[in-house]
Amino acid sequence: MTSFLRVSDNRRFLTRSDGTPFFWLGDTAWELFHRLNREEADRYLANRADKGFSVIQAVALAERNGLDEPNAYGHLPLLDRDPAQPNTAYFEHVDYIVNKAAELGLVVAMLPTWGSYWKQGQGGKDTVFTPENAQRYGRFLGARYREAPIVWVLGGDNNVGNDTERAIIDAMAAGLKAGDGGDHLITFHPRGPGVSSDDFHHASWLDFNMIQSSHAAHDHDNGLMVARDYARQPVKPVVDGEPRYETIPVGFYFRNVDPYDRFDAFDVRQAAYWALLAGALGHTYGNNNVWQMWAPGREVVIGANTPWWEALDHPGAFQMGWVRRLFEARPFTRLAPAQGLILDGPATGGAKIRAARADDGSFAFVYSPMGAPFTVDLTHIHAPRVKQIWYDPRYGVGYHTHTTSNMGYQTYTPPSAGRGLDWLLILEDEAAGFPLPGGETIAPMLG
Repeated sequence: MTSFLRVSDNRRFLTRSDGTPFFWLGDTAWELFHRLNREEADRYLANRADKGFSVIQAVALAERNGLDEPNAYGHLPLLDRDPAQPNTAYFEHVDYIVNKAAELGLVVAMLPTWGSYWKQGQGGKDTVFTPENAQRYGRFLGARYREAPIVWVLGGDNNVGNDTERAIIDAMAAGLKAGDGGDHLITFHPRGPGVSSDDFHHASWLDFNMIQSSHAAHDHDNGLMVARDYARQPVKPVVDGEPRYETIPVGFYFRNVDPYDRFDAFDVRQAAYWALLAGALGHTYGNNNVWQMWAPGREVVIGANTPWWEALDHPGAFQMGWVRRLFEARPFTRLAPAQGLILDGPATGGAKIRAARADDGSFAFVYSPMGAPFTVDLTHIHAPRVKQIWYDPRYGVGYHTHTTSNMGYQTYTPPSAGRGLDWLLILEDEAAGFPLPGGETIAPMLG
């Protein structure tokens, strides 16, 4: 694979260095380097590659006691907890995982550190970074992974709160660029719900923005956060790097929450399509058991209850692969948000309709999260004849139901309705010859 990624010419997406589009389908594997041995990492990475993921988000200095609890081979990441003294033995294991990911066509979005290790305002008990050692550590990482398919992700679930913290982040970014020659993209993973753009949109080192829409509630429209960054100047791409995780308790950080109310595959799909149709460059998935690589006998965090190797095959993970296949079956880098396409339909709440259209009018996607009817203006599709396809996000199957030359207003009623019965309408130029998602033929009646 091509090692390095670039920002696309229109500043909305990512491409490989040869200009081919890159669809970011990420998985949060924060504890990958810290908790898995090589055989386990092989299993994890092969599973994600098979499902269609393209990016693995993992942390070098991990959150769960990452400075003081050794990795699977008994190695700590730093000597004397000093970022200026990385432990080569620990990073040889990181090397193995980065290289294995590359063999499978995966890009590693590497967080140099979790935020608790640079954050000053939380008692400082875990703080080990200063601007000086942050730059040295960044230079070490940049040089070590200069030839690897890497994206750097600063932050680590924290936001800067003072000048010292900002100086640490700026210094780490400068170190990374000095080490890798500026050959890798850099973004920032904020605390959620939050956006990197509030603090760093104008930073010279920030190539694209990342939001964390987080885990507070069902039907939280992360598309609103994406749209906010999409409108910022200068234009930079944006991705939701931590949306609601499959199986995590809803709003776990609030008091008196129901521990049995957990996000499911529908919540995952809804967040993905809302973000993408609001203009995101791609999307990240997460599973509460997988990010922490939970296994029986290990500390339970936020209600983890399924061994990570079983949670790999939860429904939402399969369905994220179908998201990528759908978008890559069309020239997705031409898409832009197109709410003006929608004339009628739910505009708020969990049933909110979102739409995006290609800049040449050759196709459009309209997402109805709960199967609610909606009306569109077909004149936005620039074609003599418009092919109409219902796409089922639950199974990754498309049904060609009609082709028309009528360019007026049209109301569409999805084949089914209710929570978990989401549908995506594809409107496209018949002459474009785009493949039918899932390979299904015309369906005269859908149940």
